[in-house]
Amino acid sequence: MHIRDWPLHERPREKLLARGAAFLSDAELLAIFLGSGQRGQSAVDTGRHLLHEKNGLRGLLDLSAKELAKLKGLGPARACALMAALELGTRHLALRLERGEALTDPRKAGDYFARRLRSLPHEVFACMFLDNQHQLLAYEELFTGSLEGAEVHPREVLKNCLKHNAAAVIFGHNHPSGNPQPSAADRAVTARLKQALALLDIRCLDHFIIGDGPPTSMAELGLL
Repeated sequence: MHIRDWPLHERPREKLLARGAAFLSDAELLAIFLGSGQRGQSAVDTGRHLLHEKNGLRGLLDLSAKELAKLKGLGPARACALMAALELGTRHLALRLERGEALTDPRKAGDYFARRLRSLPHEVFACMFLDNQHQLLAYEELFTGSLEGAEVHPREVLKNCLKHNAAAVIFGHNHPSGNPQPSAADRAVTARLKQALALLDIRCLDHFIIGDGPPTSMAELGLL
């Protein structure tokens, strides 16, 4: 059955207009982007097939434009449009952080780290440097490692804090394995960093672990 034959409240486009994008499934969002499905399929069916083929949304969106272009149901034009849409989302989030708004909602920081780090094949440790009003001064990716991890040096973190005259920081790093839970090493390095920062009266507000699913906040877990 074609989507136009579905009841109005079940059609992805109408559902988005009535309730917002957050109420749509991954397949429904892909369907709106695709516009139409493969022969004999609705756009939602094609979206489900793409998600199943690549083991979910992360597996699909982590592909390069060339890899996306080879998938049935996408092709070069849609692959380029999808990559452009993802980059626009990343830039929009960056602009929200850069326009002087205080980071009162930790999810904004977690979402930004996720956009920047989730698709990387190696571990990267990054930092948001904030002023005393918790407004963003700078974002930097400080350390890069192998698949197993990135070595973090507190001295380099402190040097960059002084460079930006930061009053607070938020850390984030990715787990290429997809496991979003903080490891024993993550807890240990966070404790060392927090102790070093305290010597300069700089607050460590949070440390986000980026894997599959939503970013994990160590502050929310009571690990700071």
